[in-house]
Amino acid sequence: MGAGPAGLATAIAAARRGFRVIVADGRKPPIDKPCGEGLLPEAVDALSAIGIKLDSTSAFPFTGIQFADEASSASTRFARGKAFGLRRTLLHELLVHRADQAGVSIYWGTQISGVESRGLRIGGQTVRYRWLVGADGWDSVVGKSAGLGSLRQYRSRFAFRRHFEVRPWTDMVEVHWEERCQMIVTPTGVDEVCVAAFSNDPHMRIDRALAWFPAIARRLSGARPLSAEAGAVTSLGRARAVTRGNIALVGDASCALDGIAGQGLSLALREALALAEAFARNDLASYHAAHRKITRRPALMTQLLLWMDANEWLRRKVLRLFANKPAVFSKLMAIHTGESSQRTPEAHEIPGLGWNLPSA
Repeated sequence: MGAGPAGLATAIAAARRGFRVIVADGRKPPIDKPCGEGLLPEAVDALSAIGIKLDSTSAFPFTGIQFADEASSASTRFARGKAFGLRRTLLHELLVHRADQAGVSIYWGTQISGVESRGLRIGGQTVRYRWLVGADGWDSVVGKSAGLGSLRQYRSRFAFRRHFEVRPWTDMVEVHWEERCQMIVTPTGVDEVCVAAFSNDPHMRIDRALAWFPAIARRLSGARPLSAEAGAVTSLGRARAVTRGNIALVGDASCALDGIAGQGLSLALREALALAEAFARNDLASYHAAHRKITRRPALMTQLLLWMDANEWLRRKVLRLFANKPAVFSKLMAIHTGESSQRTPEAHEIPGLGWNLPSA
């Protein structure tokens, strides 16, 4: 249950394998969530696998990632694959349309209750099921009903997002670092950028955060806001288990990443494909194993980035290292975006900080 990106992608993938799928969500479209709105190559590939082909007519392409603070800057371009900036609401529209095409039945504005091992109530109707999916966020009703509990959150922060009418000044996603917060700028249209701020301060807002990033503030000077500012809690956390019996969790209900990693959508979409594969095999144990493999790298990378947020000395040293040794930054980002199959390094393994990345 849940008709956000994770739930809809799972529904589409399962329908494509011949299952009859029903989705219920207490909300009504368009469903939005503040995030950086960048789709990395793994997310683009996963969307393609469920029949959603992104191109420059539906989204804005970007070619790489830049990290910067007031003293250092490092950038790298993707070696393979395509990446796009796309408003979250537009992505949701594409998923809803594809779900309709796949024959998925969606109940909007409808609550679920009475979850049992083979049935539940959707609105006032009893529905029997073979498999039940909880794609209903970190405080998952399905997860709690199945005895899987709520997401164990290791760290929570606050995310804020707004769109501005301005021509993108780069074909990369920019991640700017400062002691109080980080700011991500993603090109989402020919004359539009998405600006997202991440902070431990619940009172932080985009306008206030821009005071710490004068270079971005200058770029946005006079630009017309295209959306109201939206905010949300962003967390790093994991469910104690992602399956029990014939019930499975996907998306933030199973594993949530702080928005600084930019991997939340990639994670959810890849989990959706793995879960549909498990349904086809009639083997949820295979999803449990696949989920651990899918989430390990992004979770470790998120931890590394949050350590940089928490420790100014570490952040400055790491960014200076990336600026002086761009090959190290490129290799780490290749691991982060899935272009490299090498494992994510532990904190003590980064070159220049006692780290040792394996050779290419």
